[in-house]
Amino acid sequence: MPSAADLAAVWLTVQLAGLTTVLLLVLGTPLAWWLARTDSRLKGLVGSVVTLPLVLPPAVLGFYLLVLMGPNGPVGRLTQALGLGLLPFTFAGLVVASCLYSMPFVVQPLQQAFAAIGRAPMEAAATLRASPWDAFFTVALPLARPGFVTAAVLGFAHTVGEFGVVLMIGGNIPGQTQVLSMAIYNHVEAMEYTHAHGLAGGMLVFSFAVLLLLNGRGWSRSS
Repeated sequence: MPSAADLAAVWLTVQLAGLTTVLLLVLGTPLAWWLARTDSRLKGLVGSVVTLPLVLPPAVLGFYLLVLMGPNGPVGRLTQALGLGLLPFTFAGLVVASCLYSMPFVVQPLQQAFAAIGRAPMEAAATLRASPWDAFFTVALPLARPGFVTAAVLGFAHTVGEFGVVLMIGGNIPGQTQVLSMAIYNHVEAMEYTHAHGLAGGMLVFSFAVLLLLNGRGWSRSS
């Protein structure tokens, strides 16, 4: 049976992944829309920044976030001036780091979904005197619904499996920043392989279920 500490780590991981996914869907939707439709010269630069976590080692991203959000970093000074304290080794810091680390897994599916819509449906809505906002919410969003499902699933699953970034930013504080991956690491370090097997096996089943869901949706669309 999982211990109380393991259950707390699981619940904290679910909270972190859920909040991160919601924030990324809210913040990533306008960004993905802009990337899918803009002809700006900044598109390549912005797109590269968004996808940087795909190729950047998590420890490197975590280190620079730790510097930025630390007491001598610009973000750390700002949060202290606002009376918010420091973000490292807090749940809020984990949320910020997770949003940055999982951003490409949410923004890219949304960008591809918006790009697949094309300009014709939006132009047709404009001829019917729909405002850009009305056309976006009544035409673009419903057509891009499969992309939102993919983005939500990938963003949630990727956040659940984080290790390097959460280790650098959150540390390993039970009940506060100790997520599932850190709990598995603790069990392995203590040679408690039975507990590690239980948690790791659960993550394996969860990951496989995510792949089945995404691949199943692909089969249903192609059939």
